[in-house]
Amino acid sequence: MRQIVMDTETTGIDPREGHRIIEIGGIELINRRFTGRTYHQYVNPERDIEAEAVEIHGITNERVANEPVFAQIADELWEFMRGAQLVIHNAPFDVGFFDHEFKLLKAVRGEPVLGPVAEHCSVLDTLKMARKMHPGQRNSLDALCKRYDIDNGQRVLHGALLDSEILAEVYLAMTGGQTALSLAGNDDGDDRAPGAASGMRRVERNGVPLAVLKPSEAEWQAHQQRLEQIRQSAGQCQWDALEMPETQH
Repeated sequence: MRQIVMDTETTGIDPREGHRIIEIGGIELINRRFTGRTYHQYVNPERDIEAEAVEIHGITNERVANEPVFAQIADELWEFMRGAQLVIHNAPFDVGFFDHEFKLLKAVRGEPVLGPVAEHCSVLDTLKMARKMHPGQRNSLDALCKRYDIDNGQRVLHGALLDSEILAEVYLAMTGGQTALSLAGNDDGDDRAPGAASGMRRVERNGVPLAVLKPSEAEWQAHQQRLEQIRQSAGQCQWDALEMPETQH
C-alpha cells in the first residue's frame, strides 16, 4: 500500500474566506516503510497571511513572496499524491484547502481539472482515529507524541514537512509500531533485497533448556489492551493468527 503522510500550513483557517495554502509537506510510505521520497514546497498565496497564523507557523509574507504560486506546483504535487492513501491529522482541514486550490486552478486553466482529492485518493484522518482510540483525552499531535513517546523536540513552530515526519511516526505507533527488524547484524549499510542471504547462523544450545519467562498479570492486561488498539485502528491483528490459549499467560 502506498501512503502519503501530509500536512499544510495556510494563511488562515477557512478557505471559504479566501485563505490559501503557503506550505505543503509529504512523506511517502510503502507497506508501512519509509521510502525516502518526500515532497516539500512553500507557496506564494497571492494574499496576506494573517498575524494569528504567523504566530503558529512562523511563515511571513516576506518568506513566501518569491515562491511559486499554486498553479505552478500543482502538477508535481498531484503526481506525488494521486492514487495514494493520504494520512492527515484533522484531514477535513487540509483536504478542504487542497480542494479549494484545485477549484481555483480550474478557473484559471479550465479543463482538464485536478482534484477533488476524495475522487482520486483515499483519506485516513489520524485525529478521528485517535479520538476513537483515546476517547475523552487530548489528541493533538503534540499530545500523541507524548502518549507514544515520539520525540518532537524540534517542533517549536508548526512546519509542514516536520509535522508530516512526526505524524508518520505517530501513525505507525498508533497502528502497530515497528513493522520490520533487520536481523543481518550489518552496520555497513547493507541494502540487499529482502530474502537475500543475511549472514545469520544457527547457535547450538547443546541441550541447555531455554528459559521461558511468563508475563505478570499487569503485563498481560497491558498486552491485551495494546492488541485491542491495533484491532480498532487497523481492523485486524496478526497476533490473533497465533493459537495461544489464554491459560498460557
